[in-house]
Amino acid sequence: MTVETGPADAAGTSEPADLLAQLNAHRGELPRKLGIELLEATPERVVGRMPVEGNRQPYGLLHGGASVALAETVGSIAAMLNAGPGRAAVGLDINATHHRALTSGTVTAVATRIHAGRSAAMFDIRITDEQGRPVCTSRLTCLLRDQPPAGGTIPGRG
Repeated sequence: MTVETGPADAAGTSEPADLLAQLNAHRGELPRKLGIELLEATPERVVGRMPVEGNRQPYGLLHGGASVALAETVGSIAAMLNAGPGRAAVGLDINATHHRALTSGTVTAVATRIHAGRSAAMFDIRITDEQGRPVCTSRLTCLLRDQPPAGGTIPGRG
């Protein structure tokens, strides 16, 4: 996959709205099926939202796996933005603690950078309901590697 970047700013990065549109267009099959939409994307913080409807388990509650997929989506995108040119982020470890059951509405995930070095990046991910109440807390660690997988490029990094 090749993603073109928009006009560069003084730091040489593409404009945020342009990058966000590209990330949403290339977010992958699972995030599309789950209805995940990216709202904000910088190396320090990525925000995404997902509907509860369509992502429920047999008891009618938000599926814990859907929450983890949302957390991994926003965290992995943040890690990609931290990887740098010609590099890729690969998930290494994720954990999640579920706090509240939901049957409807939307949830919002905020991935905040804890650490980003040459070989690894870690993110704290907080998922909340529409009232700002905690639904799930997660932490994601990604390995940062050379050579994007399958000849792809990292959005915003060329």
